[in-house]
Amino acid sequence: MGPTFVDVLGERAAAAAGPAFEFVDRSGHVSLGFDELDERARSIGASLVAQGLAGARILVLLPPDLDFVAAVLGCWYAGAVAVPRPDRELAFVLEDADPAAAIVPPGMPLPGVASLTLAELTKPADGWRRPDIGPDSLALLHYAGGPGVMVSHGNLVAGARQAGRLFGAGADAGVVTRLGACRGLVTGVLHPVLAGARATLLSPRAGADEWLRAISDRGARVSGGTERDFARAAVADGLDDLDLSTWDIAFTDGSTATMDVFADRFVRNGFRRTSFFPCYWLPEATALVAGRRGPVATPFDVDTLAPGRLAKPRAEGTPVLDRGRPADELEVAIVDPLTGTRCPDGTAGEIWVSGPNVAVGYLGRPDVSEHRFCARLTGSTDNFLRTGDVGFVHDGGLHVAEFLAVA
Repeated sequence: MGPTFVDVLGERAAAAAGPAFEFVDRSGHVSLGFDELDERARSIGASLVAQGLAGARILVLLPPDLDFVAAVLGCWYAGAVAVPRPDRELAFVLEDADPAAAIVPPGMPLPGVASLTLAELTKPADGWRRPDIGPDSLALLHYAGGPGVMVSHGNLVAGARQAGRLFGAGADAGVVTRLGACRGLVTGVLHPVLAGARATLLSPRAGADEWLRAISDRGARVSGGTERDFARAAVADGLDDLDLSTWDIAFTDGSTATMDVFADRFVRNGFRRTSFFPCYWLPEATALVAGRRGPVATPFDVDTLAPGRLAKPRAEGTPVLDRGRPADELEVAIVDPLTGTRCPDGTAGEIWVSGPNVAVGYLGRPDVSEHRFCARLTGSTDNFLRTGDVGFVHDGGLHVAEFLAVA
């Protein structure tokens, strides 16, 4: 597959026919094939170029549906940088990203920014020409409560490829995902495009009943969410008729306690506790860093989990979940953050990550980016991302002490 998703989707569109993506909400559903998505992205891309927006930053403020997906891809087809619907205050994003234009719903112009609707971005797709972009070109700015994270086209391809390898998911894996700005985009759109898999997309605000019913109705194999998603689903009403027996990869950052409650509730619906896929994910690492099939938690003496201490199992200690091994092409190091040296095996330290999915840095913050994204181990010239999280390796798996952070 090609070096950017402009190339990947074009190749997929030429090779596959039939529905690829489906967006579902309480009002119904709409479908789109790889070829249809590619044609819409070409049309939007050609229109943006005609408006003089090639290479510009473009805010995408559409509701999270298939129009949103087409608009983000259309930005890339114009060589532009997409700024997907942010998770933080719009005023901050407008000042920080300084977009040249915004793609908005009809009748909802954004004051002070050139506002375009999809109805205005309809130049013929055959007028599109591939932009001069490659793996190192900037693809999107992701806002998740902090500065804009600069994500390259190469980061996105690597992140989607690593998700597929961790999940073991190919073209036969039905995927159901809430459509968020980064993790949902990678796991729900880009990973299925790369794998050639069919995907069902939901709004980030979809209820637990909508989420689980989509998995049941479509016999999905891959879906996941946050601890809050699983906790809410575990107490949702009216789901006794679900069939969750096909759900093979239930990825989550949740705790074993929440997993236990969810599994106990839905075992009668065919859900298997071994389907849980505990993950460690970061927006700065284009979603997934590590994961494993089946939750395994070991109790540790909490006093031994501080950086620099040897983590010691203790029968009545605090359970710490095994988040699995790093994705292919990634290196995860446990580091003494003061000296930059690797910690001995089993010793807690800061988690550092290096690999092709690690983002470029923070927009307009070179000093912070240098500190956060360009950390170096003693004696090494490779750049690492400082995560700020405390972790250690036990029995070959990455354990993250979520209740601790590097000072």
